[in-house]
Amino acid sequence: MLTDFKKHIDKFAQVSDEEFDEIQKFFDIKNVAKKENLLEEGQLCRHHYFVLEGLLRKFYINEKGIEQTTEFAIETWWMTDNIAYEHKIPSEFYIQAVEKSKILYITQDNQEMLLKAFPIMERYFRFVYQRAYAAAQMRVKYLFSLSKEEFYFQSVNRYPEFAQRIPQYLLASFLGFTPEYLSEIRKKRIS
Repeated sequence: MLTDFKKHIDKFAQVSDEEFDEIQKFFDIKNVAKKENLLEEGQLCRHHYFVLEGLLRKFYINEKGIEQTTEFAIETWWMTDNIAYEHKIPSEFYIQAVEKSKILYITQDNQEMLLKAFPIMERYFRFVYQRAYAAAQMRVKYLFSLSKEEFYFQSVNRYPEFAQRIPQYLLASFLGFTPEYLSEIRKKRIS
């Protein structure tokens, strides 16, 4: 399972097996039950999560009391509340396991020590953040430039693994739809 983490690091920064043995000591592993919250609104965000197995989502509860999903993370993807994590402030989000999951996690203090001990990991995390930022930019672009129907089809075509794994009500939440509206769009495509 940690070989997937090593492969992910190697995509952006080469580390030897000996270095990786030391790097992994900065992380802990946790098994997470389906629907278990790793973070809740109002809590300090103390961890950065890497998905080894499973699926996480980040969401907030809007003014109408409805859960609004803002992000998903599948295997080899990272997730945290970046603002709360970096500034050590209470989170405005929840992070929850959509499926039974296995995650690696690191505290901010351990991450700082890791970066001092292994400067090559700065490069790794830079690429991780760049990719996350690029994905967020594209999501904003799609939200503003595509119709709701086009946004759905673009998302499903671009990330088919999500369409297969994510419950439809959560996909609707991510896309900013009601589950009923998503159902109508899906029926149109089938007919």
